[in-house]
Amino acid sequence: MESHIAEITQHTGGVIGSAWLMIAFPLLGALVLLVFGRFTNRWGHLLGVAMSLASFVVAVLAFFELIGFGEEQRRKAVELYDFIPGMVKMGLLIDPLSISFALLITGVGSLIHIYSVGYMAHDEHRRRFFGYLNLFVAAMLLLVLADNYVGLFIGWEGVGLASYLLIGFWQFKPSAATAAKKAFVVNRVGDFGLLVGMFVIWTTFGTLTFKNLGEQITAGQTNGAMLAIGLLLLLGACGKSAQLPLQSWLLDAMEGPTPVSALIHAATMVTAGVYLVVRSGAFFFPEGSGAALAVTIVGAATLLAGAIIGCAKDDIKKGLAGSTMSQIGYMMLGAGLGPAGYAFAIGHLITHGFFKADMFLGAGSVMHGMNDEVDMRKYGALRKVMPITFVTFFIGYLAIIGFPLLSGYFTKDGIIETAVHHQPILGWLAVLGAGITGFYMSRMVFMTFFGEKRWAEDAHPHESPLVMTVPLMILSLGALGLGAYLVLSNRLMLFLAPAVGLPEELPHFAPFAPSGLATLALVAVGAAIAWMKYGRAEVPAVQPRGSFLTTFARRDLYGDALNESLFMRPGQWLTRLAVFFDNRGIDGLVNGLAAGIGGSSGRLRRIQTGFARTYALSILIGAALLTGALLLVGTI
Repeated sequence: MESHIAEITQHTGGVIGSAWLMIAFPLLGALVLLVFGRFTNRWGHLLGVAMSLASFVVAVLAFFELIGFGEEQRRKAVELYDFIPGMVKMGLLIDPLSISFALLITGVGSLIHIYSVGYMAHDEHRRRFFGYLNLFVAAMLLLVLADNYVGLFIGWEGVGLASYLLIGFWQFKPSAATAAKKAFVVNRVGDFGLLVGMFVIWTTFGTLTFKNLGEQITAGQTNGAMLAIGLLLLLGACGKSAQLPLQSWLLDAMEGPTPVSALIHAATMVTAGVYLVVRSGAFFFPEGSGAALAVTIVGAATLLAGAIIGCAKDDIKKGLAGSTMSQIGYMMLGAGLGPAGYAFAIGHLITHGFFKADMFLGAGSVMHGMNDEVDMRKYGALRKVMPITFVTFFIGYLAIIGFPLLSGYFTKDGIIETAVHHQPILGWLAVLGAGITGFYMSRMVFMTFFGEKRWAEDAHPHESPLVMTVPLMILSLGALGLGAYLVLSNRLMLFLAPAVGLPEELPHFAPFAPSGLATLALVAVGAAIAWMKYGRAEVPAVQPRGSFLTTFARRDLYGDALNESLFMRPGQWLTRLAVFFDNRGIDGLVNGLAAGIGGSSGRLRRIQTGFARTYALSILIGAALLTGALLLVGTI
């Protein structure tokens, strides 16, 4: 793998030399909007959009400058300043992997900013919302552009902070405040893994810079250290990308405004874990290491878990959140396959950014026209009154289920085919997951846009304004043809090669491979079952009780209950034990000693009467006792 990775060279000048502007523009926007407060209320949203678009322009220009170099010169390090003298120099790494993420983050992020102008039009705190959006984009760009793990970690924590602020933006809702805290706490578990992994990297290699690590890792290191680093980095990735067992925060995060869901669950935060695994690929693939296998197992388990959860959700946003969890599982599965799967994982990440943002924003458009109603049982027949939203959402739906020739067909099927070749059991589990995806996504479409209307009496659904529908149209275009462009002729694989390497044999997309045919068949069966249950038949207004499996899915596979049993309640018991020991042990000892001294002092002070005759009598008695004792000793 290493032989295909280009050397990192220093670069100054040009757009790449000024790549820090990608981070600076949205960071400046956040600073102005959050510091100057109400003075920016009238135009703050416009500034937020402008800063994100400016960052996108820089990313596009840097991309074209990068591809102007030869393949072996497409890894450019841009030094900025000494962050920790003698330890870490802060800088950026502009290579095919980082620029791909930068284009996705700024491109899709800018469309979400534009959409938010209409969606948040009547929110009195809209300016603050755009400040948080800008902060989120800046942190995510630092995460993917940093040339070392310290800069990556700062962006990592910045994304965590911004997600906390955005998920809990409507903090007057107890559910939103609770969801924000839950996301923050769960992610701290993953962040601890990443931080300890960085400590082990520093201890083992003496550097945290990607360039220096690349030079040292090729010389070979012990598998034990590499395995430890890989597993710790995987723990960090599980937290940010909501993979098992740290997935419990994802569905609750839907309490934030819908553009937040699109930003976090499509183009930015949940993809950070995939980026970390791919960027750190050398730690996962030394000979004999089990870290890569762990990544594929986590990905396969999560893609099934997310799909099962999505089958039972009536909340349209939570259904899409389960879908996100599942699709990130596919990406992790691909990332765990090494150079053979990297391009498909990143390709699916990019196309998913388009069609999932399209569907999340489409869900927001539906909510906008339905008085913020999220229960799909109260929708129905919306295609007639919201045609643009329906068409764009339907394109995203076809892409995610892998309908032939749309984006997901090429990227997700590429992951499945590669997995079947390298890890057959996990690959066929991914095929099963695709069939379940066909069911729950079809269920969502049929319940929302087809059938008879089941609207509330005060609902008057209508199409959203152009500021919201135009971003939907642009995103749906990416869902249509981007996958084919990236996968056919191995365009993305060859483009990423200087950063992540090439497999020993270049793959060829095989539309009639057994795994591909099985995937299409299962997707068709899943869609047909969904049509019979939710398209042709009447949808009950009240959620049926369902079987044990249905309850299992509705309760998110009892993830919260498991966390409570394994961590929260033992933690409570440990806390109570510590409080008891502190009160009765430490405090008891200190207080008992103080009480003993105090009691003794109270008794001794009675001797101090203040009368000379008493003291004289005491001296006489003492002298008599002493004389008697001496005489007694003398006679023995």
